[in-house]
Amino acid sequence: MEFAAKGNSHEFHENDHGALRIIGLKYNFPNMKYLRWVVFGLSACILCFWVGEKVFSQGVAVPHRAGRAAPSVKLDVPLPKVNFEDVAAKAGLTARHVTGPEFDKKYIIETTGSGVAVFDYNNDGWPDIFFVNGTTLEGFPKGQEPTNHLYQNNRDGTFTDVTEKANLVRSGWGQGACVGDYDNDGNDDLLVTYFGQQVLYKNTGKGQFVDVTEKAGLMHSSPRWTTGCSFLDYDKDGKLDLFVSNYVNFDIKKTPAKGTNQFCRWKGMPVMCGPRGLPGGTNLLYHNNGDGTFTDVSEKSGITKPSGYYAFTSLVSDYDNDGWPDIYVACDSTPNILYHNEGNGTFTDIGLISGGAFNEDGQEQAGMGVSAADYDNDGFLDIVKTNFADDTPTLYRNAGDGTFKDATYHGRLGMNTRFLGWGTGFFDIDNDGWKDIFMVNGHVYPEVDTQAPDSPYKQERLIYWNLRNGTFLDISAQAGPGITEKHSSRGAALGDLDNDGSLEIAVNNMNETPSLLKNRGEKKNWILLKTVGKKSNRNGIGARVTIFAGGHRQMDEVRSGGSYISQNDLRLHFGIGDATKVERAEVLWPSGIKEFFEDLKANQVAVLEEGSGKPMPARRGGEKKLP
Repeated sequence: MEFAAKGNSHEFHENDHGALRIIGLKYNFPNMKYLRWVVFGLSACILCFWVGEKVFSQGVAVPHRAGRAAPSVKLDVPLPKVNFEDVAAKAGLTARHVTGPEFDKKYIIETTGSGVAVFDYNNDGWPDIFFVNGTTLEGFPKGQEPTNHLYQNNRDGTFTDVTEKANLVRSGWGQGACVGDYDNDGNDDLLVTYFGQQVLYKNTGKGQFVDVTEKAGLMHSSPRWTTGCSFLDYDKDGKLDLFVSNYVNFDIKKTPAKGTNQFCRWKGMPVMCGPRGLPGGTNLLYHNNGDGTFTDVSEKSGITKPSGYYAFTSLVSDYDNDGWPDIYVACDSTPNILYHNEGNGTFTDIGLISGGAFNEDGQEQAGMGVSAADYDNDGFLDIVKTNFADDTPTLYRNAGDGTFKDATYHGRLGMNTRFLGWGTGFFDIDNDGWKDIFMVNGHVYPEVDTQAPDSPYKQERLIYWNLRNGTFLDISAQAGPGITEKHSSRGAALGDLDNDGSLEIAVNNMNETPSLLKNRGEKKNWILLKTVGKKSNRNGIGARVTIFAGGHRQMDEVRSGGSYISQNDLRLHFGIGDATKVERAEVLWPSGIKEFFEDLKANQVAVLEEGSGKPMPARRGGEKKLP
């Protein structure tokens, strides 16, 4: 066989012996198949290099997941009348958040921002707001350092800064916050995470907090970058234990300078480095000893086994309905973690086999915030997670068999990839009995405004309305100025701050004052349920509440931590549509006690105290013995 192809200056021939000859040059191959393998190998190398450039030659995992246009929707009910307004300034929330310089972020510590906690610190029935604050590498003159801020609810739509009075003045690289009554004295205590040293504040019940970190056994032997946290009763002994996520083992002296290697570039721009290329952290679990102290059981419990991950937000719920609280952790540029509670004091990471570690294409994402709810009302808790720009958020539907299905595109959350999401939450925006979703957004690289304006540094928020068929509709453009105004936001927390049945959203914005989003739109009937444990922990954290109203069933759990390293109001909010009462509220307490409460009037805050309801048959399962 012989063929010839005319070129500009050479002829190409292949003879019967597989020798390739170029006139003037001659290459002899024993067999032409070797040449084909060489060509195949070179092609593979080029492909790997291209994939590496696209996926790995940057500091963050972005699978370049394409947005998909969702089909048009034919609605059989009118759109909700939603009108969010930012009332922070009117409410007196005026303290400016600081995390590094506003425009020139040289290190990753200057980009992640801080969380916010909504909780009733003084037990007056009106939730208060705690904003975590950061600092700068350059520091501040003494007395001018930025500090965290606690705002007391004045019950008239305004707040008073009581930070100093409450003994909560502290400066540093503040990250997240979570709430739980760890000593069961009836006062909600506060954990604040930091780059450096986490801090546990005991609530004295007299309007003040005391730093008991060292006394409680929570001091680090060396600086850590702790982020998300959750109080939980993992062994169901009636005392709240503590889980703490860890992000990066950060040492500024060992961190490359901006733009100096492949992990310090974004779309060709020199940017701060990481998290890829930096050592990942190791998560922590502390067991409550019942005497005001904690014991580190991280290794013994199996929590340290998934190590080297960039862990952000923790979210505790019983995802497989076996009666034991599990821990889901949204991770940045590494697989998400799902710690399954084995009921014997240990946990196993089942993120991969459960389907919750990656997206449907098996790709790592840069996870930030996370929330859980039963959005399709099938009795199993689902998950929504925010991710980096050039990617979609992720909606995981609980299949009810111990696994999750990526329902992002089916659920109509995969239309847009230009947002970099942080705080998020399921909530019922119009009180129709179906959980909707909010997300707050903002880029980490201020440079994008001049070099990649398709995904700006300051971004609008998002509202997805539940269509009651497993899908959502983006109604952000019609949701009011509080949603369409642009900020670079991070932490966000939900709470009914004025007890009117409509949840507000407190948002921590980068290098500016916070936002407080109040919905002035229409709403239907509602109920707020506060759980009080007796045999269980005092907050009732981990309690599962199922309500029946107007022929409709809903379920949720009391949880500590979530959104993006933040804390929502511990009271459970349910919209009940046109129903005038909750016919029945069933509570499965962490202690295993199951009881029900009847005929709860609509539009009120009702207290469910363990042991005061009518008993139900004990639930099977969840009775494993601890070693």
